[in-house]
Amino acid sequence: MRSTCMRSLAIDIGASSGRHILGWMENGTIVTKEVYRFKNGVKEQDGHLVWDINSLVDEVKRGIDAALEESDIDTLSIDTWGVDYVLMRGTKEILPVYAYRDSRTLSIIDEVHSKVPFEELYSHTGCQFQSFNTIYQLYEDFKRGRLEGVTEFMMIPEYLMYRLTGNKLKEFTNATTTGLVNHESLEFDLDIIEKLGLPKNLFPNLKRPGEPVGFYKGIQVVLCATHDTASAVEGIPMDSDQLYLSSGTWSLLGVRTPSPLTDEKSRLANYSNEGGVGYNRYQKNIMGMWLVNELQREICPDQDIRDIVRKAEESDFDSVLDADDPSLLSPKSMKDAFDALLDLRPLDVYGYFRCAYRSLALSYARAVREIEINTGRSYSKLYIVGGGARNAFLNRLTEETSGKEVVALPIEATALGNLGIQVQSQK
Repeated sequence: MRSTCMRSLAIDIGASSGRHILGWMENGTIVTKEVYRFKNGVKEQDGHLVWDINSLVDEVKRGIDAALEESDIDTLSIDTWGVDYVLMRGTKEILPVYAYRDSRTLSIIDEVHSKVPFEELYSHTGCQFQSFNTIYQLYEDFKRGRLEGVTEFMMIPEYLMYRLTGNKLKEFTNATTTGLVNHESLEFDLDIIEKLGLPKNLFPNLKRPGEPVGFYKGIQVVLCATHDTASAVEGIPMDSDQLYLSSGTWSLLGVRTPSPLTDEKSRLANYSNEGGVGYNRYQKNIMGMWLVNELQREICPDQDIRDIVRKAEESDFDSVLDADDPSLLSPKSMKDAFDALLDLRPLDVYGYFRCAYRSLALSYARAVREIEINTGRSYSKLYIVGGGARNAFLNRLTEETSGKEVVALPIEATALGNLGIQVQSQK
C-alpha cells in the first residue's frame, strides 16, 4: 500500500489499551486504518500500582514497525491519559512510574493544602481536585526525596516521544492536567511551585501542539494535543460548540469555552479547566467505563459485553449509587464496593451492570445541568465519542436523564484529533 500522499500515524494509548492508526487525506477528509493494537494496564509492585513503562516503549516501537510495513509514514505523534509522568536524571529513568490509581498521595494532600489552600490553587489553575493530580504526586515525590537530582518530569507521551527522538519537550494540553499551570499565563505557575518547594528547573516553558520534536526512522515526530481528551475534542465533528462526552475508562463531560471559568460555582462543582487547541475545555471527570470493566473482570470475565448489556437492559434492578464515590477509584473488589454503597443488592450479576449504567447516566445528567448553570448557556446536543458511544443502552439512558439529543459517534475521535494536528503541521 505504498503511496505518494502524505501519511501520518496516531499512537493513542489509554489506560487499558493502545492503538496505532494510520491516516491520510482523501477528498478533504481524514481516512484511517488501524494497524496495531496492544493491551495496557497497571501492575502491582511492592504494594503500589505502577505502569510498565519499558513495555509501553516496546509496544510503541512494534506498532511503528507494523505501520511501516503498510506504508511510508511522514509524521507521527502520541497521546495518552494525563496526570502521570516519568522522573528523569539526565538520560536515566527513576523507577517505578506510579499510576494515578495508586493511593500514595492520600497522606500528603492536607499538607499541600496547608501550604497552598485549594481555593488559591483553583483560582490560579482552574484545575479540579482529584487526589491523583500531578501536583500531589510530585509533592509526595519531593517529601520522599525522589526529586533529588531530577532534571525533568516528563508526562507519559512526552517520555515516549523522547525515547523515539532523544528530545525532551513539555506539551501544553497535558501540562494543564497537572494542577500546576496558571490559567492566565498558560505557563507553569512559579508562585505555587515556590510555595511547595518544588525544583523550578522541572518547569520549563510549554510547547504547543504542532511543534516538531525530532525524527524516528526518518519519520517526523510532532506534538499533537498529547492529552487524549484534548485530541478527542479536536476530533469531534461538532456543528457548533455543544456538549461533549469522551467515554472511556474515564468519562469526561464538558464544553469548549473561550477562556477558563474559575469562579466559586465552578470550584464547588469541581469543574476543571484544561487546555485545548485555541480554546479552554471546561469539563468534569466521571468514573466512566472503569466501573463496568472491573465488574466484568471480576464477576463474568468470559461473557461477551454485548450480552451483558442486553441482560442489564432487561434487568429490573433500579437502585443507583454515586458513580464518583472515592471508594470506586481502585477497590480490591468492585462488586464489594457496589454492595457497600447500595441499600439493596442485585439478585443476579446483571443488576450490577444495570446499576452502573444508570448511575453513570445520572452523573452525566447532573454534570450537564451544572455546566448550563455555570456557563449561563443552554445546549441542545451531547456528542459522545469513545468506547461508550457504542453502548446504545447507556446512550438511551443518557438522553432520557439529560434531556439532550445524544449524538453517538463510534469513531476514533482521539486518533482523528491527533492526526488532524499532524496534517496541519505539514502545511
